[in-house]
Amino acid sequence: MQKIRSFIKLIRVHQWVKNLFIFLPSFFALKILPLENLLHLSLTFIAFSLLASAVYVFNDWMDISSDKIHPVKRNRPLASGKVSPTEGLLLILGLLALSAALFLYIDNQKVMFFSAVYLVQNILYSIKLKHIAILDIMLIAIGFVIRLLIGGAVTETPLSHWIILMTLVLALFLALAKRRDDVFNFTRTGEKARKNLQGYNMDFLNVAITIMATVVIVCYIMYCVSPEITAKYGDQIYLTSFFVILGVLRYLQLTFVWLISGSPTAILLKNHFLQLILVGWIVSFFLIIYLKI
Repeated sequence: MQKIRSFIKLIRVHQWVKNLFIFLPSFFALKILPLENLLHLSLTFIAFSLLASAVYVFNDWMDISSDKIHPVKRNRPLASGKVSPTEGLLLILGLLALSAALFLYIDNQKVMFFSAVYLVQNILYSIKLKHIAILDIMLIAIGFVIRLLIGGAVTETPLSHWIILMTLVLALFLALAKRRDDVFNFTRTGEKARKNLQGYNMDFLNVAITIMATVVIVCYIMYCVSPEITAKYGDQIYLTSFFVILGVLRYLQLTFVWLISGSPTAILLKNHFLQLILVGWIVSFFLIIYLKI
């Protein structure tokens, strides 16, 4: 049972929450409610989540030595020795096989293409590109855009420039906050958990995070008041910006005041205030675009 728990921890099921971005294009395009669409989206979500888990395991496998000196990552199954490197490789192959079988069953060429791009990008990221400052966070952000492209391909939903831009900027904001946590740990312990930390410092990250937070809010407000969006959803859509502004401010508070920006997913799963904000945003959007309130 201990080994099974280690395997489950290694594939990072909690990180699957990121893959909910696959549902966003259909949600905004009012295409999520037909059961056929929901089924296809759900199968794609599972297939992509298995693929992403294979990527996580591969990244941990590549980072065994550096994770051992990280105050938190040293407890990961591979770094702690609870799972051997050989077992990790076998797990990667198993996850890829299951994911490929599901993608073949779904039989959507665009979905398979974007998923293959994600896989290749992250293999290169794990081997080399994550060690290049700035490029590393940009690739993380592109990964979220790929999730949107996959979601759009499932239901043949065109993506607006707004959803792509906001996703990219939001992902950059979260990635920068995560790098700030790495730099903070380095200045506190003297142990460099990432090779690219020489490309970052607290001053740069503080400014960059502030800029990205501002751009996220401005982009969302521009999205809400743009003629194409008000014509499609109505004039009340601007009310949802309340939750976006509140969410960004809360995350800035967690980053600068509480110093807990190391894992955006863990923060979302544990922070009840952020969860309420997210639920409020989803409910308000649903009421406005689906129920026309």
